[in-house]
Amino acid sequence: MKIAIITHVCHIKNENQFFGYAPYIREINIWIKYADEVIVVSPLIESKISAIEEPYLHEEIDLLKVPSVDITSVGNMFRTISHLPTIFLKVFVAMKQADHIHLRCPGNMGLIGAMVQILFPKKKKTAKYAGNWDPNSNQPWSYRLQKWILSNTFLTKNIKVLVYGEWPNQTKNIKSFFTATYTEIEAQNSKFDNPKILPVQNIIKFIFVGTLSSGKQPLYAVKIIEKLYLSGINVCLDLYGEGVLRKELEQYIEANSLQELVCLKGNQSKDNIEKVYRESHFLILASKSEGWPKVVAEAMFWGCVPLVTPVSCVSYMIDNGNRGLLLLEELDQDVKKVNEIIENDFKYKMMSNNGMNWSRQFTIDKFEEEIKKLLR
Repeated sequence: MKIAIITHVCHIKNENQFFGYAPYIREINIWIKYADEVIVVSPLIESKISAIEEPYLHEEIDLLKVPSVDITSVGNMFRTISHLPTIFLKVFVAMKQADHIHLRCPGNMGLIGAMVQILFPKKKKTAKYAGNWDPNSNQPWSYRLQKWILSNTFLTKNIKVLVYGEWPNQTKNIKSFFTATYTEIEAQNSKFDNPKILPVQNIIKFIFVGTLSSGKQPLYAVKIIEKLYLSGINVCLDLYGEGVLRKELEQYIEANSLQELVCLKGNQSKDNIEKVYRESHFLILASKSEGWPKVVAEAMFWGCVPLVTPVSCVSYMIDNGNRGLLLLEELDQDVKKVNEIIENDFKYKMMSNNGMNWSRQFTIDKFEEEIKKLLR
C-alpha cells in the first residue's frame, strides 16, 4: 500500500532521514508501519535537529517539498498566492499515486488537501482533525471551511474524519477518536502506582508543558503561582517549551522577583518530561484552543492533576472537575479554587487517582489497533 500524507508540519532533512515535530512523527510512524511506500507533501526547511524533533521510521519516504503557506502579512499573502499552483499540483500528484490519502488538519496544507481530495471520490481516505471540533466554538474562517468540506458527504466521499470529543448532529463520516503516548506495558507496570499526595512541608510543584505562545497563556500560569506564593503557600513552577513569549516571561519574572519560584526549562526530551510528570503535583494549561491536549492526558497518566480551561473536549477529559480543575480565567477565583484543592488532601488524592485510572485506558497499543482498522 502507498499512503500519501498532506501536512503543514515543517520537516528537516538530515543524513537521508526526515525529521519533524516529535509528537506528530511518533503518531505518523504508527500509520506508516502498514504502508509499503510513503509520500509526504509538506514544507522542508534548513535547521538543526532539536530535542523536540524525531525521524520517520520507514525506509521508503518520498517527501514532496512545498513552500510554507503564510498569509500573516500582505507580502506573504502575495507570495503564497504565487506558490499555490505548485502546491496544488504536488498535492494532486501525491493523491493520484496513493492507495490511501491521509490529511492532517486543521492548517493551510490541510485546507488545500481537503479541496483536492474532492477529485478522488473512490480513493480511501482518513483525516486527522487535531484541533477543536466544537461546532459552537469561534474559529478562523479557514478552519470552519475545512470542517465544512470534510463533513460534507456530497463533496467528501470514502473518508473517516477523526475528531476529538463527542459532538451532536454529525455526519456519518465523523468518528470520535483519541491519541496516546504510553504503551499497554507502561500502563500495566504503573497500575500499582499510588495516587499522589501533597507534601505537608516541602514545595508543591506546578508545571507548564507546551509552546510559549499567546494561545497557551503561560503567563497566566506564572500569575497563578505568584498569587499562591503571596498567600503563603510554598509553591514553584517550571515551564517546559519554547516560543515567542519567552522574553516577555523572562521580563515578568525578573520585574516581579520570581526567580526563586519560576524557572524556564526550554524544550526537553520525552523521557525528561515523563520524569517531570512523575515528580510534579499540578499541570497548568490555560489554553485558548485545543483538540486533545496530550500533555493533559500524559500528566494524568502519572497522577499529576491538571488545571485547564474548558475548551474543545477538555471538560470531558477531566470529567467536568472530577479529574482536575476547570479554570475560569478569573485570577482571584482560580487561585481560590486551586487553594481549596491544596487544603483538601482527600479531594486532591481523588483527582489524582481518577485521572490515572481514566488516562490509562488510552494506550498506544489500542491506538494502533484502531489505525489498523482504518487502513484495512
